[in-house]
Amino acid sequence: MVRILAGVSDRYEHRTRELPAYLDPRGSGGYAPSHRSASPGSRPHKRRGLKIGLSVVAALLLVIVGFGAYLDFNLKRQDVLADYAGRPSAAAGTNWLMIGSDSRSDLSAAQKQQLATGDAAGSRTDTIMLLHIPDSGVPPTLVSLPRDTLVDVPGNGQQKLNATFSIGGPKLLIQTVEKLTNLRIDHYAEIGFAGFAGVVDAVGGVNICVEQPIDDPNAGLTLAAGCQMLNGPQALGYVRTRATPRADLDRIDHQRKFLSALLKKATSVGSLINPFTSVPMALNLTNDITVDSGTHLWNLASMGLAIGGGGLITSTVPIGSTPTIDGIGSVVEWDTDKATQFFDALRNDQAIPKDLLSS
Repeated sequence: MVRILAGVSDRYEHRTRELPAYLDPRGSGGYAPSHRSASPGSRPHKRRGLKIGLSVVAALLLVIVGFGAYLDFNLKRQDVLADYAGRPSAAAGTNWLMIGSDSRSDLSAAQKQQLATGDAAGSRTDTIMLLHIPDSGVPPTLVSLPRDTLVDVPGNGQQKLNATFSIGGPKLLIQTVEKLTNLRIDHYAEIGFAGFAGVVDAVGGVNICVEQPIDDPNAGLTLAAGCQMLNGPQALGYVRTRATPRADLDRIDHQRKFLSALLKKATSVGSLINPFTSVPMALNLTNDITVDSGTHLWNLASMGLAIGGGGLITSTVPIGSTPTIDGIGSVVEWDTDKATQFFDALRNDQAIPKDLLSS
């Protein structure tokens, strides 16, 4: 009897071993029914939650894209980059001409008082800067062009650089700068008093370190020495004042430093992801900035990142002398040789020699 049972057992084990792996509950690939039963409604709930999450993300993306399209559509554009005989050819990198206009035409009486702008008529340039964004690995360069630079204006004789804006607007100013630097301007940006102050207030002010006390009633500015947070009207006064030992040269230095600090804060992650900062900032900027007809929002973003992203080289164009000319006043004459080397380096997308850099 024992032998019979043993034989049956052997045959059973043999058949069991011969089962395919996918049918053998003991095998690694075997099918073994789970003793845990899933909750009947768990999968539908997970799918519903996923769909809701994707819908929210899609809606946010649509809002962001739509807001960006709205801002781009509302940019004030002018056809200012005109071709003319002898215009410099395109070269490596991207060149921006950025100006701060002192026009009061769009300011209300209350704004003029708040910003201490006065009631001067016409439109001139308080700030003239050239930004070169390279295609090579060298850092971007922001160079100030003194507004009192002596230039030859066709049909108008010798004038200060900022006078070309009053005579022929942005188009004549751009042509004059192109001839002075032998650089083709690819983009143009102009911002007025109100827009500048509005952007500063939108980011919550900008921290600036003032080396010496400044008291300038004409700019509505009183600042103690030391590091401090400037609001919009204070910032506007800071970049306009000449009530410092080096007058206009100090003002040029203030403008570059403040613009760099402002855009560094404006392009920071904290500012961009905070809608209470980014939305007012974007609205102030697009409402009060004028660009050339080929500039879009993404071009402005590239410009902002180049200035505020770190590594920026800043300088004033090499200056030779500051004579006084009858009928014109005190002017700035460039050091021709050094200025040529300076702008040739930018044209060739090369680092500017350190001995050519100055504040």
